[in-house]
Parts: sequence; structure tokens; C-alpha cells
Amino acid sequence: MNKKQKAKIIDILLLCMIILPFVFCMALKVLTKPAADGISITGAQIYFSIPMPVMELIISEAQVTSCAVIISLTGLCLYLTHGISVIPSSKRQLAAEWIVEKVNALVEDNMGKRFMAYAPFVAAIMGLSAFSSLSSLLGLFPPTSDVNIIAGWAILVFVMITYYKLKAGVWNYVKGFFEPIPVFAPFNIIGEIATPVSMSFRHYGNVLSGVVISTLIASALQGLSSALLGWLPGFLGEIPYLRVGLPAILSMYFDVFSGCLQAFIFAMLTMLYISTAGPEEA
Repeated sequence: MNKKQKAKIIDILLLCMIILPFVFCMALKVLTKPAADGISITGAQIYFSIPMPVMELIISEAQVTSCAVIISLTGLCLYLTHGISVIPSSKRQLAAEWIVEKVNALVEDNMGKRFMAYAPFVAAIMGLSAFSSLSSLLGLFPPTSDVNIIAGWAILVFVMITYYKLKAGVWNYVKGFFEPIPVFAPFNIIGEIATPVSMSFRHYGNVLSGVVISTLIASALQGLSSALLGWLPGFLGEIPYLRVGLPAILSMYFDVFSGCLQAFIFAMLTMLYISTAGPEEA
């Protein structure tokens, strides 16, 4: 077996790594989703729970889809960087280099050169958020519609923010809560805690609202189609004609544009909060 054949086999395996996690999630949802009449708006389906000392650890569709997104993104990164050379010789290497250049430029413009090490983290946040929202196009429950998933990302960012604030000194960090006057300490503490809360609820609320609005409009169009055209004979009266077209256009906005926009906003807030957390010389 020569190098080209080995490279093709690795490429096929990486493509399977990208595709199969979503296939597994779709199959799992089809096999486990209970039967329901019409359109319903519910949260993530719970598959099972693990007993824990404080409370049960729930494994839902959101967690499973999130793991699938992570595996798929890992496979995509490996696929784009497989067989790279000093002189680009493939379109996927050019695509990988373009992504790296754009992310590096974004981080440098918004955080400065001293934070260039955060470029992979920012790229990971944007990719994870965007792909999580886009998973709804496959009929899956988007992990970004689960506040627990987004809260985990926000808490991670908050830990980084606090780390850079503490680099300026613990006393300076504590003293900052009593500025400009001590009476403002409770408000400053609330403002500190509000950072991860606002980040998580902003992202979660925008994505979830899009899912709810799309579902409600699709349900309304189905009912209107049945009321206006239900008189047609046989199966022709059961076809939801009015649901053709408009829900797809709404999906392009709420699932694609809005999902990618929220990923960009979350990444921008991450860069803003981290870069302004500590003094310039920290």
C-alpha cells in the first residue's frame, strides 16, 4: 500500500468522523422519540440520568448532540490539516490557512498581539456555537437551545476573565468592588456575577426564540392549510400546502444567519471581556 492509498483511507476515515456522529444522533432521536400528534414545543429529550450525590446527572439530547458536534469539528480540523505542506497543494489546505488567517486577524484587532494565544480558543468557541445551532437543520435539538450548555461556555470565559483580573493582584481585584465608593460594592458584585449570566442568556434566548417562532409559524400554516384546502378529496386534503416555502425561508434566517451571528457575538464578547480584564502590562 503506497502513501496515496494510505492518505485516501485516512481521508475516508476522517470524513466518517465528521458525518457519522450526526447520523448516530438522528438515528437515536428517531428510535427513541415518543409519538406525538401534530407539532409540539418541548425541551431536549432526556435519554437517561446518572445518580449523583447532590442531584441526578441528566443526559439529554442536547448533551449528546453537543458531543457529536465536538467530534465532528475535531474530524473536520484533522481533515483540513491532513497532508499539509510548506507550499499549499490542495484546496482544503488553502481553506485551513484562510480560516487561521481570519481568526488571527480578528483576535489581533480586538484583543491585541499579547492575546494571540487565544486565537484557537476563539475559533473553537465560534465553530462550536455555529455548528451547534446549524444542527437544527438536520432535525436535531440544537445544543445552543439548552441554557446548561451555554452556561458552561460562559462560566469557562468567566474563569478566564477572573484569572486576568487576579494577575493584577488579589488586593486590586477585591478593591475594585469598592470603587468609586464602598457603597457601590453590592452593585459591583452583582455586575461581576451578571457577566456569565448575561452571556449565556443572550445566546440561549436568541437561538431558542428562533426555534419557537419557526415551530409556531409552521404549526399555524399547517392549521390554515387544513382549514382552507382540507376539502380536497383523499390525501390531497391532508397535504400542508401553505407550509411549503415560508418555513424554509425562516429556517435560513433563524437557523443559519441568526445562529452564525450569535456565535460571532459570543466570540466578540469573549474577546472583549478577556482583553479588558487586566491591565496592559499584566
